[in-house]
Amino acid sequence: MKPSRIFVLDTNVLMHDPSSLFRFEEHDLFIPMVVLEELDAAKKGTSEVSRNARQVSRVLDDLMRGRGHAEIKTGLPLPAVPNSTQGESPATGHLFFQTRPPDLTLPDVLPGNKPDNSILLTALSVQQEFPERKLTLVSKDINLRIKSAIVGVHSEDYYNDQVLDDLDLLYRGYDDLPADFWQSHGETMESWQDELGRACYRVKGPLAREWTQNEFLHLPGETSADRGLELMVQNLNGETGELRVIRDFRHGKTPVWGIHAKNREQNFALNLLMDPEIDFVTLLGAAGTGKTLLTLAAGLAQTLDEPRFREIIMTRVTVPVGEDIGFLPGTEEEKMTPWMGALMDNLEVLTQTSEAGDWERAATNDLLSKRIKIRSLNFMRGRTFLNRFIIVDEAQNLTSKQMRTMITRCGPGTKMVCLGNLGQIDTPYLSETTSGLTYVVDRFRGWPHGGHVTLARGERSRLAAFASDVL
Repeated sequence: MKPSRIFVLDTNVLMHDPSSLFRFEEHDLFIPMVVLEELDAAKKGTSEVSRNARQVSRVLDDLMRGRGHAEIKTGLPLPAVPNSTQGESPATGHLFFQTRPPDLTLPDVLPGNKPDNSILLTALSVQQEFPERKLTLVSKDINLRIKSAIVGVHSEDYYNDQVLDDLDLLYRGYDDLPADFWQSHGETMESWQDELGRACYRVKGPLAREWTQNEFLHLPGETSADRGLELMVQNLNGETGELRVIRDFRHGKTPVWGIHAKNREQNFALNLLMDPEIDFVTLLGAAGTGKTLLTLAAGLAQTLDEPRFREIIMTRVTVPVGEDIGFLPGTEEEKMTPWMGALMDNLEVLTQTSEAGDWERAATNDLLSKRIKIRSLNFMRGRTFLNRFIIVDEAQNLTSKQMRTMITRCGPGTKMVCLGNLGQIDTPYLSETTSGLTYVVDRFRGWPHGGHVTLARGERSRLAAFASDVL
């Protein structure tokens, strides 16, 4: 039987995912003493990192409860993963703590007594003690992994939180149908109109097994001027699927708060945003693809024109791109205002009319200020939002745990829309494959009341579109 591996855990892995102790299946874990010191230093405060540090300490305390020094030296058995999903391998390894000083000294290439160097020294000592077993240092710190490679310690990033191996595998929310679709799937086709007069089709064929609930399908037209047929998958049962023709918001008679879709993907997005049966929408796209403008227009149309929602709540994670400008004075809404430049810019587009005078614009702005609320993510715990249209901007900077906290705030009648660009992640230790936005796109795929669209084409200006391509 192949011997199990030993994983030495860095502090940032535990603070990033407190349940990482249970994610290494049959392999053994080793925690250096300096890691416990760093957890102790990070436990104070109300940030997500501090909460995770305290949670790790509680987990370790539960594992050690009732154990003597001799049992700690021989390793604490790791139980199954708490609330593990079906099919996930439970942990069967042991957890070891550093109980004596290392037998080695730091190599000359690692000067000083920094915590990272102490972790490396501990890993070298464990590697010397168990030469027959493969040792791996697990850290999300790239520089520590570089240093470990220099001194001869195998290291890896923490991959368990990765939703996908490659971002190209992420669900787009739409697909193209082959030109011979009706020939291959139309022999037993049934057609009817729903209560709103929309054409629906029930088709049977092998392609239906590849479709996803609320996925958009496009059948190209015969000519370049013909947009073709745009459908939405409604119900799936094996090789049988029900398709519904979607609304065309590009037409001049069907604007959403004065906004028309400028391309196919924007039309898909507006169909999700305006559908009362869809409770959760995720929109991905580069700068200038219209994520915020479309969402805000749909929110205003359903809040002011239709009494579907009581108000719009907009929030975002406050991660600065450059240097922090320091503390901001005022109330919660006033503090969040500098972060909401995208909201203000898009409101200006939605409310500007050439005929309106100063009085009309002032009255419109006063009305909107009463129906649009700006809230901070820091005060979301314990809240419940009823009949609200919630917009989470820059959602790519949220972790999967923060995203879960946000979504579980939604009460009856509330719709949540998460917007983001996975190419603009500013949160440390988050990447395109570990972002909370990637996590919810993957986990909500196929849910009957959720939908996703990746916006592909920039519509901000020819300058912005060219800059996105060449810079």
